[in-house]
Amino acid sequence: MSTLYLVVENRKDWGPFYPSDDVITFNDYMALGERADGRTVRVINLCPQSRYLSKGYYCSLLAEARGHKVIPSVGTLNDLRSRALYSLALPDFHKEAEQVALEASSGESAPDTLNLKIYFGESPQPALQSLARILFERFPCPILDVELKRRKTWMISRIRPRTPSKLTDAEQTAFADALDHFSRKIWRSPKSRQRYRFDLAMLVDSREKLPPSNAPALKQFIRAGRQLQINVELIEKKDYMRLTEYDGLFIRETTAIDHHTYHFAKKAEAEGMVVIDDPTSILRCTNKIYLADLFRANKVPAPKTLILSRDQGDILNLVGRQLGFPVVLKIPDGAFSRGVVKVESPEAFAQQAEILFDQSALLLAQEFMYTDFDWRIGVLNHRPIYACRYYMVKKHWQIYKHDGARSQSGGFDTLPTYEVPKAVLEAAVKATQPIGNGLYGVDIKQSGERAVVIEVNDNPSIDRGVEDKFLGDGLYTLIMEEFLRRMERQRSRD
Repeated sequence: MSTLYLVVENRKDWGPFYPSDDVITFNDYMALGERADGRTVRVINLCPQSRYLSKGYYCSLLAEARGHKVIPSVGTLNDLRSRALYSLALPDFHKEAEQVALEASSGESAPDTLNLKIYFGESPQPALQSLARILFERFPCPILDVELKRRKTWMISRIRPRTPSKLTDAEQTAFADALDHFSRKIWRSPKSRQRYRFDLAMLVDSREKLPPSNAPALKQFIRAGRQLQINVELIEKKDYMRLTEYDGLFIRETTAIDHHTYHFAKKAEAEGMVVIDDPTSILRCTNKIYLADLFRANKVPAPKTLILSRDQGDILNLVGRQLGFPVVLKIPDGAFSRGVVKVESPEAFAQQAEILFDQSALLLAQEFMYTDFDWRIGVLNHRPIYACRYYMVKKHWQIYKHDGARSQSGGFDTLPTYEVPKAVLEAAVKATQPIGNGLYGVDIKQSGERAVVIEVNDNPSIDRGVEDKFLGDGLYTLIMEEFLRRMERQRSRD
């Protein structure tokens, strides 16, 4: 469990707002030690910060020296103190500023100056919200006062940190609402607040059609975590700047490299948090080209595979000679069977390759192995924890079939790992060893005694009623116990 402090210069500065035991003065903070009962300490510095060596400056400086997580950081305050420093980042924002300013001001009598207050990345003016968010991500500060000027185009002319003591009534309301969204924990009554040892953020997308975990599974993760004194909370993309409130991150949203899930993982790792999926695993698993070479280098059993480039010579003869037809053609970063096609002939291959090369400079061609089902072995920290057989969609060769907006999946059965053929388990564990020690779903095809790894998923499906069919609640406990072990180890290092 983390401890949160909102540090103000004087108690009266917090007068207009709802009382909270988390609000302390700068002098109170000066008197604190490095930790609060061994828990992570997070600080929101609300003291005046515009002057160098002011109390606000020293508050952030002390927080960093004590190993506390603080917003704003000393680096942010230094950047905002000098236009010469913060203007270095402004060219990246001018285009965004021009677009939102044009939306916010129109007509012949439109002003040449716009003032924008940003409260924890939120703006009361909807047209300026996108600019508020990206400025806050670059300059994390509780309150930012931003001035936009129209010359030939709209540009950001000034950015300054502000304190809540100088806000109007309407601005105080906007600030309080934004603070509530940013860290809801401060509004709970301390008497009713259960104290947990750790806080774990679980990143989800409520709009995702095929999420890694369904809603009942997410609830079970939360329940299992809390039984182990881990407070598990759901967060979404909009909560990026709240990430440092937590001790760990569990990504339950389909991952990709050029995607916010990867940014979340990178930030969590940089903050010293425990994170699954870690960014290295995402990087290695989401690209099938990388996996193909990784399997080859580490002698992981895999189907015969060719990496193809449009600029190669006679691809058709190469594929026909080494793989034969039918053959499976894949783009490197497809998920849930998307971007994967089976081609029966050289003519069909040429047609499908032309389509897929428009999406990727390289493609994979693999030998076709028909099986009634694919194995999925869940591996956590190099240990198999569950096993499923996913059956092909009726009259189809894959476990997923996408027809426009409609998706179908085949049946399944779940087995104890001790009933899985030894060759399958060994292939699954061997495939994850060069990737990392996270949570993986290893897809394997078995034909007689031969077991080959199709791919390793860094973000495997764990749905209530499917992957947990054998272990039940124990599967969620296993995963939460691993988070507990890692967070305890991380805390002992700190």
